[in-house]
Amino acid sequence: MGFKVAIVSDLVMLSKNLPKNIEATGAELSIYTSGETEDKLISICSDADCIITSQGSFPFTPKVFKGLPKCKFLITVSIGYDAIDVPAATELGIGIVNLRGFCSEELAEHAMALMLACVRLIVTLNNRVKAGQPVFRGIDEAGKHMTILKGKTLGLVGFGNAGRLMVPKARGFEMNILAFDPYVDKNIFKKLDVRQVDLDTLLAESDFISIHASLTKESWHLIGLEQFKKMKRSTYIVNTSRGGIIDGQALCTALSEGYIAGAGLDVTDPEPVPLDSPLKKFDNVILTGHHAGSSLESSIVWGMQPAEEVSRMMRGEWPIGLVNPEVKKKYMAKWGKMSEPRGVKIE
Repeated sequence: MGFKVAIVSDLVMLSKNLPKNIEATGAELSIYTSGETEDKLISICSDADCIITSQGSFPFTPKVFKGLPKCKFLITVSIGYDAIDVPAATELGIGIVNLRGFCSEELAEHAMALMLACVRLIVTLNNRVKAGQPVFRGIDEAGKHMTILKGKTLGLVGFGNAGRLMVPKARGFEMNILAFDPYVDKNIFKKLDVRQVDLDTLLAESDFISIHASLTKESWHLIGLEQFKKMKRSTYIVNTSRGGIIDGQALCTALSEGYIAGAGLDVTDPEPVPLDSPLKKFDNVILTGHHAGSSLESSIVWGMQPAEEVSRMMRGEWPIGLVNPEVKKKYMAKWGKMSEPRGVKIE
């Protein structure tokens, strides 16, 4: 029996190189661009050993996992996996895999770009020049928070790959750096010489807040109205992680009441941004439509990394992006022994 892979993806999320890279592993491949219902997913993926999907677009629920008795692994072509019922998969011995480290450099650079665009009023000035409007030389109402990054404090909410990559970038602008992440070993903070603080301290002391946390039940609406009221009125908040970490209604209130200076948002909840979204009326909000991870380089990795994980699975090795390592005991009881990936250092 060959190793069967089913790709279930929106066309926009399907890398053109991924299918040929999967086929190069020797796996049998099927591609589906539909599967919006649980029954449809069960039907099209019933004989797959591994499923590759664009998480959030398809309902990988307990019912679906129970209907896929041959499924060993589910790969999501993203870092986030919040739309997948991981506990249900784990209970059934199914490994959930994300693209570990994918586009972290892009996310960090985009976050820095949003910070600079906010504080230097890049979008506002661009629009004024193109519209033939006067460009202020001094500071008018729109530019009352226009300042420099040097000497300011950056607070990182989430200190994973992208958050850590912010450190040298921010230091290049001579910023002070704080970070909040209760799930990261304190030695990581020490190694990077970043001050570890609780969330309230970060909110109170930061001039810029950049979100790099995963979306979980604990982080859903982590930043609400209470948190905005604790920030400086000159603070800018940037989000390149997941829209649901910020309470959107609270953000609009904070912007209307002047609790913060502005926001740079690559991600929102919902997505895409509705035509009538109140966020669009604020001149001090920049929206980039969930493109922070995009680059020529990341598109190459996007087409290769899932295939590399499939190769490991076919060799009897654990994928490096396994997000539910607690599944291993049940997996091996069901499918047999697996070994650690060769030549890969997992952090």
